[in-house]
Amino acid sequence: MSREIAVFTGGDGATASLYEPGTISIYKRQQGIWTITRAMPFGLDKERGLREMRDKMTEVLRFLENCSVFVALSVTGVPYYELEKGRVSVWEYEGIPAGFLDAVLAEEEASRQASQDEGKLCAVPVPQEIGPGHYQISIKEIQEGCSGITSKQVLLPLLRQGGFYQLDVVCKHLPPWLEGELLSGNLTGSLEKMDNQELKLKIARKTCCENR
Repeated sequence: MSREIAVFTGGDGATASLYEPGTISIYKRQQGIWTITRAMPFGLDKERGLREMRDKMTEVLRFLENCSVFVALSVTGVPYYELEKGRVSVWEYEGIPAGFLDAVLAEEEASRQASQDEGKLCAVPVPQEIGPGHYQISIKEIQEGCSGITSKQVLLPLLRQGGFYQLDVVCKHLPPWLEGELLSGNLTGSLEKMDNQELKLKIARKTCCENR
């Protein structure tokens, strides 16, 4: 069975950040050999604003077609959010494609298999009210390997529904999709390191002045 992996590379042929000029190449593996089936030049400019970045990522998703795996040196913020929204699996690797394509394919297939296997199931975290309109929720257990639910499935409905003026999220690391949500939505966030090597992300709604 053939597999396709999209890789973003810079002028030196190695993976690069999406905020650098480069090329997205679609690699297809058949009979143990990787070949490029199509390619397109690409690069994001942060100065152009969120709307143009979203438009550019829409072009990327259209170019990917049925390819659902994307590799670059660094994928954060809006690009990560848009790729995830398009159901594209994102991997960060350093080097030239020949050095990691087989590894990415193996990891991708292992990840898919793991999602099909029974694993440790988490109870769905519920936000606790610690003050008027002030809630706290922990996603540590999810990030530590629980299966059956994701941080996005837990947090996104809360962010969409609102009903809070501040939501504190206790976590092991900041989920990349959440970083993209903060950049593209009407929310602000500040990260605080706790003594037990955990993080607390304080999410609040932007005021009318901040939206101007």
